Amino acid sequence: MAIKKYKPYTPSRRFMIWYDFSDITKTSPEKSLTVFLGKTWWRNNRWRITSRFMWGWHKRLYRIVDFKGYDKLWIPAKVVSIEYDPYRSARIALLSFADWEKRYVLAWKWIKVWDIVTNWEEAPIQSGNRKQLKDIPEGMNVFCLEVTPFSKWKFIKSAGTSAAIAWKDDQQKLVFIKMPSGEVRKFNENCRATIWEIWNEQHKNIVIGKAWRQRWLGKKPHVLWKNMNPVDHPHGWWEWHSPIWSKRWPKSFTWKLVGSWIKTRKSGKRSTKFIVSKRVKK
Repeated sequence: MAIKKYKPYTPSRRFMIWYDFSDITKTSPEKSLTVFLGKTWWRNNRWRITSRFMWGWHKRLYRIVDFKGYDKLWIPAKVVSIEYDPYRSARIALLSFADWEKRYVLAWKWIKVWDIVTNWEEAPIQSGNRKQLKDIPEGMNVFCLEVTPFSKWKFIKSAGTSAAIAWKDDQQKLVFIKMPSGEVRKFNENCRATIWEIWNEQHKNIVIGKAWRQRWLGKKPHVLWKNMNPVDHPHGWWEWHSPIWSKRWPKSFTWKLVGSWIKTRKSGKRSTKFIVSKRVKK
């Protein structure tokens, strides 16, 4: 996967960096695996805006990606094509199984057309194969992790990300995995994961180039809170870039305290017991 720069023949092209799409092997998606989601304009049934700073996007089709795959455990699949997905940063791969059914999955690094992938315990240790954590050696990179066995893929689904298997505890049947954020979590050894890393790691170097491209992506410009009216934000009714008009602490749009010293994670979360060490603060 490569990116390209443009000659500065316009102000918006001067710093723009975009994909060259040399890794895409098929431009049109599989028709049976697409659906149009429509637009809600981010309003509720009373036509009130419930999500601010969002606006209509470019028309696009949603690719139905298989995030389970438990009915294909013993059926090998062949990579037919590598395609672009407008709803996610990663690339997707079209698999054709031995029973002639086609499904989309997230593409991994160094994927090639006609590669054979499998999803069972005796599968070899190679990129794209999906196995249980107890069958994957320590130090191996994985993605598309499950929270609990026989559930959907929840973790590590964005472009260029991967987690590493740190160590295993055979007595408690746990596997400790270091997440991309630096957090170490413990998983059941029967949870499944895909070997290697997600493709399109150059996504972090993309530069939009101009503001209107953000409108195509469904985003509106943000208004600085101190420039709003008092009815719109707790920090409103002030001028220019003076200090915030707040007697005590900075507050959010819903009048909740905000700041790096304010803890927002709930203490009673059931997933807290699975965190061995918290993420590394940047």
